Amino acid sequence: MKLTEFQWTREPESFLIDEDTVEIVTKPHTDLWQRTYYHFQNDNAPVLQMETEEEYFSFIVKTEFAESHHRFDQCGIVMYLDSENWLKGSIEYENDKFQHLGSVVTNNGYSDWATTEIDASVKSMWYRFSRREDDYCIECSADGTAFHQMRICHMNRGKGRIKFGIYACSPEESSFRAVFSHMEMTDCQWKAHDGQQPDRKGAPET
Repeated sequence: MKLTEFQWTREPESFLIDEDTVEIVTKPHTDLWQRTYYHFQNDNAPVLQMETEEEYFSFIVKTEFAESHHRFDQCGIVMYLDSENWLKGSIEYENDKFQHLGSVVTNNGYSDWATTEIDASVKSMWYRFSRREDDYCIECSADGTAFHQMRICHMNRGKGRIKFGIYACSPEESSFRAVFSHMEMTDCQWKAHDGQQPDRKGAPET
């Protein structure tokens, strides 16, 4: 896919875009979070996105963050609709022993955070972001081939035209270089559910 299709929702002070790679140097005290638990609202992370009305697709990107070194340093995929409706998937540095691989879903101004701990030595990760109408799936991969589900979610304002792409930020007193490459938009790799059939409203009991 062409990086010329992407536009800054919020432009960082320092970045580099070439034919197939994006580098973002984060500024301290940048983040995406809304209200829940911490009770604060942070809405100033750099976000680079493209628009689409396509209802079934997957977006793949490789992230590299060798310089990540401070608590909550993070970079990954994002779908930023507005300040109170968005999702993101990333690795957040915690300390020299472990990091948080996880995702945040924000609907109507309240964020959640679902994570699992991984080793601090991990300095690259692939993500696959998939859409089926207004439902979404985030997956991750160490090698860009075998992807593993992180999250399935519904977005209250996820119908119609959306924006999606990449982000990086440093919520505390830190800065690092995040590198994004191998960006690709494909047919939806998140297949239709083949198990229990949907409920039929008004169907007679048997």
